[in-house]
Amino acid sequence: MQLSVIIVNYNVKYFLEQCLCSVVKACKNVAAEIWVVDNLSTDGSREYFADKFTSVQFIWNDANIGFAKANNVALKMATGKYILFLNPDTILPEDCIEKSLAFLNTADKAGGMGIRMIDGSGKYLPESKRGFPSPLTSVFKLCGLCSLFPKSATFAKYYLGNLPENTNNEIDVLAGAYMLMPKIVLDKTGGFDESFFMYGEDIDLSYRIQQAGYKNYYFAESTIIHFKGESTQKENMRYLDLFYGAMILFVKKHYNKRIAGVYGLFIRMALNVKSMLATIKSFLSNPSGDNNNHLKTEASLVVVADASYNIIEGVLQSGLSKMKITGRLVPLVENNKEAIGNLSQIQSFIKEHAASEVVFCEPDLSFKQIISVLQDLPKDISFKFHAAGSNSIVGSNSKNSRGEFISFT
Repeated sequence: MQLSVIIVNYNVKYFLEQCLCSVVKACKNVAAEIWVVDNLSTDGSREYFADKFTSVQFIWNDANIGFAKANNVALKMATGKYILFLNPDTILPEDCIEKSLAFLNTADKAGGMGIRMIDGSGKYLPESKRGFPSPLTSVFKLCGLCSLFPKSATFAKYYLGNLPENTNNEIDVLAGAYMLMPKIVLDKTGGFDESFFMYGEDIDLSYRIQQAGYKNYYFAESTIIHFKGESTQKENMRYLDLFYGAMILFVKKHYNKRIAGVYGLFIRMALNVKSMLATIKSFLSNPSGDNNNHLKTEASLVVVADASYNIIEGVLQSGLSKMKITGRLVPLVENNKEAIGNLSQIQSFIKEHAASEVVFCEPDLSFKQIISVLQDLPKDISFKFHAAGSNSIVGSNSKNSRGEFISFT
């Protein structure tokens, strides 16, 4: 067995469905096993996958044991030479895993590698490459200096902003959404530290990989979609408490007590300020507390599809969605009386028809094509994705909020 893919699921069954469709295709030429560990989801995940993905091995926990511990459950059973820890809210291009394995095989003293990631709107995710947390690094991020100076080696050290996003580089922290490493490295370092319930476990493991004499790498020659925001809304205080609480735990474990104390003090002060500013911002933007202005209105829709068009059209016109189809584009330059154009015209079509949403359908387009096209399109419209054989359409316009889905069932 060359590769073991391990995915932890918690209440994101439709995003997991799209993820598995892409992973199965990415493993086509690789001797691989796929493990899904479910942390007692309450969204009907177990029933939904009862007769789907027969090649995938599902483990159904009877409690939410946390991200780190759930990964370790599958790790104990994995037989692959390499281990890929993967988030369920991701989509991989078809050649991603083969490219990743080839890179890892040639990289000097490779302990693990992360990958270039974009969100559901095509924006580059700076957390694709990160440095280890320190008091100043974390405060620069919390107070906004990291965003103001995104290329600074000092203020943007959290995201290693001085390193170009399109170049392979040695880094400190591997993002937990896509962590590929040789099993022999994990045999030496151990798996995830189960003291970390959620967040921080990827930083801790990355640190121990370096301490064992290996190097961590950022791989820029392939790009995946990471929707983010599916398990926790990134702007609420519960997330901030969990995330920075994990950072404090990491610092206490690996740094001296004096640094850990200073770090904790800085973080708590910064969180209090951030909470106050978020409350003021929320009140100023909606002083009446009326949420009616957030209701979605019907918008136009572009569907890029051919073979899948009838399925998508039926779903979107069945009342399951408020969207209406203004036209469809076919992937290739060809004569098609029912289509208004082809993929090469998508930019002009979006502008001409004031399209507010695009639905990409696989296999009319490959996952790799979708990811490539997505990055060149306007960021002020919505995108959704449908994998061949799936019973859902998913999308997420922001890493800070939950995504959307339409189910066919």
